[in-house]
Amino acid sequence: METNYEEILTELKVQAKPENVEGMARFGINPKGTLGVTMPKVRALAKKIGKNHALAGKLWASKVHEARILASLVDEPGKVTKKQMDSWIKGFDSWDVCDQTCMNLFDKTPFAFEKAIEWTTRKREFEKRAGYALMASLAVHDKAAPDKKFEAFFPVIEREANDERNFVRKAVNWALRQIGKRNARLRVKALACARRVLKQGSKPAK
Repeated sequence: METNYEEILTELKVQAKPENVEGMARFGINPKGTLGVTMPKVRALAKKIGKNHALAGKLWASKVHEARILASLVDEPGKVTKKQMDSWIKGFDSWDVCDQTCMNLFDKTPFAFEKAIEWTTRKREFEKRAGYALMASLAVHDKAAPDKKFEAFFPVIEREANDERNFVRKAVNWALRQIGKRNARLRVKALACARRVLKQGSKPAK
């Protein structure tokens, strides 16, 4: 497909479903800049486009919800820098953009494990969520990573288990569960981590 930025934005707008936006908002998706294009449509468009780092940057800069998810699908992990990752997470205004970007792109970069831990210290809800979403994504997708890389996540999972914000709390839970699913050894360690979290006694931790 011709990788013309304007044509791609036009294609997204043609496939827009305004009636979907209200339903998406009910599931915690920010309606601002959202067209209501379904994920199968976005993925199909990404497949037609292929990989294109420069185009991904333009799509992200559009601030259109679906264009940003599309950007995460067409970008080239090998060309992504730490600076780009830090810049993009500042634009996370919805859990799905956060999670899709982590799952489609960030977990394939050489900086993924480093950024997963670093972002858990962020103050803004979706920036902090990104750290845990990245942990969960790595646990599923990085089959070759040694257990010790995931064991390093347990202390930061425990540290933020008291965060009462919904999208942080759920991501902390998600990360711990996915790490525990990797293998029997990590399952034992994840259960031990869960027991330590439970002893914290707070509502989010429980």
